Amino acid sequence: MRRKLLIRDLTLRDGQQSLFATRMTQSQVDSVLPYFKEANFYAMEVWGGAIPDSVMRYLNENPWERLEKIKEAIGDVSKLTALSRGRNLFGYNPYPDGVIEGFNRNAIKSGIGIMRIFDALNDVENMKSTIKFVKKNGGIADCTICYTVDPKFKTKDHLKALLHAKLLPNKIFTDDYFVEKAKILEDLGADMISLKDMAGLIPPIRTGRLIRKLKNTLTIPVDFHTHCTPGFGLASTLMAIVNGADIVDTSIWHFAGGPAAPAFEIIQILCDKMNIETGVNLDAVVNINNKLKEIRKELAPFDSYKDKIPNDFDITKDKIHPEIEELFEYAIAYAKADKEAELLDVCLRIEKYFNFPEPDENVKFAEIPGGMYTNMLEQLKQLKLEALLPRVLEIIPTVRLAAGCPPLVTPTSQIVGVQAVNCVIDENKGVPYYTTKSIQFVNLVKGSYGKTPIPIDPEFRLKVAGVKEETPYNPSYHRTPENPVFEEYGGVKLAQNEKEELLLELFPSVANKYLKDKIENNYLAEIHKVEEEKQRKIDEEKAKYANLTPEEKEQRLMHGLYNYNWNTYGKSE
Repeated sequence: MRRKLLIRDLTLRDGQQSLFATRMTQSQVDSVLPYFKEANFYAMEVWGGAIPDSVMRYLNENPWERLEKIKEAIGDVSKLTALSRGRNLFGYNPYPDGVIEGFNRNAIKSGIGIMRIFDALNDVENMKSTIKFVKKNGGIADCTICYTVDPKFKTKDHLKALLHAKLLPNKIFTDDYFVEKAKILEDLGADMISLKDMAGLIPPIRTGRLIRKLKNTLTIPVDFHTHCTPGFGLASTLMAIVNGADIVDTSIWHFAGGPAAPAFEIIQILCDKMNIETGVNLDAVVNINNKLKEIRKELAPFDSYKDKIPNDFDITKDKIHPEIEELFEYAIAYAKADKEAELLDVCLRIEKYFNFPEPDENVKFAEIPGGMYTNMLEQLKQLKLEALLPRVLEIIPTVRLAAGCPPLVTPTSQIVGVQAVNCVIDENKGVPYYTTKSIQFVNLVKGSYGKTPIPIDPEFRLKVAGVKEETPYNPSYHRTPENPVFEEYGGVKLAQNEKEELLLELFPSVANKYLKDKIENNYLAEIHKVEEEKQRKIDEEKAKYANLTPEEKEQRLMHGLYNYNWNTYGKSE
């Protein structure tokens, strides 16, 4: 009996977010849905992440309607997946249970089958309520352990610490750390566990080792998710498959590679060679990819890799050069033999043959997410201080360690990155580190976002946040956003139902503008509709009047069958 591997397609959420700043319009999404219905993926990630914010902010579209239209088109063929940050949902501060329950209930009612739940600190406490509400409403709780690496210190940093009778910590994020988190989540009711490497930093050997340990420890399915930014993505995904992963995440050809996930088509070729069944309809995938090629051209203004678009490839009929075909065989052999260097070499040669983006060496060397790297560079460029980037990269481990060594995933990666830039700017001005600090960094150190992987020095917390003791966020401080009534638009509320109220809760400023614009546009459209109807009746009467004989016109005017305007109109003819 052939082994079965399930595929979660990321194209419509992670794929477009990683490569095209989440700019796919509803019409573009709609154009590929009939083919996705035929493709038979186990799951499709279509919502959450940056989508709800972006479709309102940039496209003036309703995120709930996007989800509902996808569900209507796909039906029950594939389980629709969304991504959320547990108690934080889409923001920084945790939300009270009422908001978390409402969001998950409505998401599942609108079509979500699997809610992928993660926490940027890997704080299981921040995931408990979401697990409970997802399961209560009939959804599948996909609980995530966020992969990250220990901070890398230079020899001089270790020597400096020793002078102060301190040791810099290492071996924080061990295999046991991740496996223990996964086991706790299974005990809390997780239906599946995802090893989620949002920065693409997990190398093949560690992938294989972790997947084996997770499979030996857990009784629920294990999913593997990574990105290709530093060049590990394809090799690590193959290692996950070889070592027993139940599900892997991929994107379709033109929405894959670079900062996105590995291409499904390459994974499918590897599976065919290993006699592994995915159950995916390849003819449908070819049709999807043909549409994605057109859409990618339309998204060119947002495509940072438009000079490195993969070559056209039809998995159902195109022949691969024999030398490259042989590389697939080598890749499988090296993965099974745990030969990491050789595996990476052949996987990169395969991707180069198909013209996928080459590894980002800066991200690979710095061991930080690509988005964190580019955001820090942009922050420095705006200040005309980009020459300070090497120093920023040098002090990231120090800033991260001081803040309790948070995983470098969204949003903690951005918090640490921004603070590292602030510290170097302070240094450049000749003032102490943390003279300049963001409110998000203060809240992270204070404890508002949850427990950090290692304790924060109370004296450092006092210096940065003004308190010595860890101070969790108190949900009683939460204030529901105002929902004003617009008398000028017919006395309607800004948010007119629970889903719109949730948008206001989760994206206050963006949703406020989006909902107000929607009300104004609807009001103007209604006025226009009334005017059109009035004009239609006038035109109808004019047509009737024009067909009357002069005697009939005179008779009707005499009997007052037309108003003043019609009297004028009739007499002037």
